[in-house]
Amino acid sequence: MVWSALGIDLGTANTVVCHSRRGIVLDEPSVLIVPSAGRRKPVAVGHEAQELAGRVPPRLVAVRPFQDGVVGDLELAKSYISTTLRRLGARWWKRPKVAAVLCAPAGATPLERRALLEAADEAGMGKVLLMPEPVAGAVGCGLNPMEPRAHMVVDVGGGTAEVAVFSYGGVVAERSSRLAGDEMTLAVYQYLRAQHHIVVDKLEAEDVKIRASTEDSPSLVVKGMDAATGRGRLLTLGVEEVSEAVQPVLDAIVQTLSACLDDMPARAVGDVMDEGILAIGGGSMLIGFDKLIESAFGFAVHPAERPLTCVAEGAARSALSPEILDAYAGK
Repeated sequence: MVWSALGIDLGTANTVVCHSRRGIVLDEPSVLIVPSAGRRKPVAVGHEAQELAGRVPPRLVAVRPFQDGVVGDLELAKSYISTTLRRLGARWWKRPKVAAVLCAPAGATPLERRALLEAADEAGMGKVLLMPEPVAGAVGCGLNPMEPRAHMVVDVGGGTAEVAVFSYGGVVAERSSRLAGDEMTLAVYQYLRAQHHIVVDKLEAEDVKIRASTEDSPSLVVKGMDAATGRGRLLTLGVEEVSEAVQPVLDAIVQTLSACLDDMPARAVGDVMDEGILAIGGGSMLIGFDKLIESAFGFAVHPAERPLTCVAEGAARSALSPEILDAYAGK
């Protein structure tokens, strides 16, 4: 019998850990500061590493251990997981009758899934189960993946955008795209340089993208360097320009959703027409994202209340449900 559980979302951009009784116990960037040469022992992790990124001397470099939602570098991933877990304090994952569930993209290959489990094992976690991120996110939003009814989830993370349909304990259809949140950030960077001749770093471009989604103001102030003179410069940028910049990435996500619909049985499509689509992940927070999907397909889109943490929350809940674990985890 499992008494408590950990749900762990090792995302490309952020790591979230949820304890079944204590709630969110960790939520921070998936970033490491390591030496640029020699032994790559972490110097800083998470929020501290994010603050240092772009400010460190050449002997140090900021890296992400996960790419496109899976392990990008096994040694760095192992170091990141072990360091992060130590910072949690209590060693819940080592205790008997505590389940640990990691989340992985629904479209991850067997090799990618094996690498994630290997990194977790070598970091000291021992036995963990893997669960598809879209399913975990749906559980975190209150959906029941065991119902004999099809549910569709659009999950726009930092490294991947996934569309998954599941029903009665199994994934009915799944499509994924490598064009997601990181490509939106790159698009903002390129737009600022091409249209306004201002150069910003990746963190500033990411901040512009986030502020365009979360602030009420119709314009944003951007700090950067003038491309012609090399001097510091401030730019007032309209929020609608950010939407224009990321439109090609949004179009790719629409195409991914369309391909997933083509793979679905007609009756499952009918369920989605009745119920709508659940949108999770940071990229789903972009202004106008839900309206774009609704206008393209005519389905209602329901943004998650907690789009950034619902995957870890759902994994922790699922770990306490033998029925859901048997159906979706570890396969």
